[in-house]
Amino acid sequence: MPRKQPPMSSRELLNRIGLNDETPPDLFDEGALEDLQGDLGAVLRERFEVFTRQHPFKPGDLVGWKPGLRNRKVPTYDAPAIVIEVLDEPVLDKSEESGSAYYREPHDLILGVIWDREPGRGHFVTFHYDSRRFQPWQG
Repeated sequence: MPRKQPPMSSRELLNRIGLNDETPPDLFDEGALEDLQGDLGAVLRERFEVFTRQHPFKPGDLVGWKPGLRNRKVPTYDAPAIVIEVLDEPVLDKSEESGSAYYREPHDLILGVIWDREPGRGHFVTFHYDSRRFQPWQG
């Protein structure tokens, strides 16, 4: 009868799939941390001001991420998305983990994007987003 393996720790699992301290994942591949040199308080105030600046969107508008506020892989900073619908009542992210960046994030914007990776490269897909993170497309 085969012996049971002891449960693997999360650190062991991450090491096994190549996500460890030596090779941290670059989730957003923008590398835009160089602008954080200097007064972090000033950066926080600037990001807060940008985050709270509202834009009235309507279906058909092209939008893009506000600088420094991207929290998803899609769309990238250099790709537009199109507004499909502006929700009157935001849908709250149902993440159960209060430590998640998406915990109770109000999704009040449905955007369409062209999927840029396989499988499905070139397909039109839609996702829900927080409109506070977007601005009119600057393309």
